[in-house]
Amino acid sequence: MNKNYSASKSLVSSDDSALVIIDVQDHFINKLDKKRGRLLINRIGWLIEVAKILGIPLVVTAEDMPNLGSVFASIIKKLPPDTKVYNKISFGLAAQDDILKAIKSSGRKTMVVTGMETDVCIAHSVLGLLELGYKVVVVPEATDSPGRAHESGIERIKNAGGTVLPLKSLYYELVRTVKKDNDIISRLGAPDAIKL
Repeated sequence: MNKNYSASKSLVSSDDSALVIIDVQDHFINKLDKKRGRLLINRIGWLIEVAKILGIPLVVTAEDMPNLGSVFASIIKKLPPDTKVYNKISFGLAAQDDILKAIKSSGRKTMVVTGMETDVCIAHSVLGLLELGYKVVVVPEATDSPGRAHESGIERIKNAGGTVLPLKSLYYELVRTVKKDNDIISRLGAPDAIKL
């Protein structure tokens, strides 16, 4: 590879990204039909595994944990053992000091956002992070809301200046090389959204 080559700053870099997982809880997943919910969980779980391999830090929230419970069990199992799950009591995570401190302490300037619900907590969080100067990337196959609310949330995010990047595109921007891609796919397989 050309040592002088510098990828465009518009590509998402694993060295500058944190994976933000918002409110993937039974309470919200159960609002989706079973197949849609299962696909969402599988895609977010796969992204967590990719993030661990690439050394991408995670910031994980669960809304109103005392009343709505923690993160979906299969997602919890994929998180590194020392991962803190933040009790989110503000729809937009940028309005909450402890979560914002975790984002700042990641040292990353690009926030890759996944979770629920696209039209409320995802949109509020994205807008707040954009206001603070972060580059924000939303993965439409790894976020969701019931019915048409998902599409309206994605549209709101686009109009506000957030980057909406399909899972396949995000993955290849993060890995950048055939060697790294082959290594990850041989270890994890590819989710349905990026079947090769």
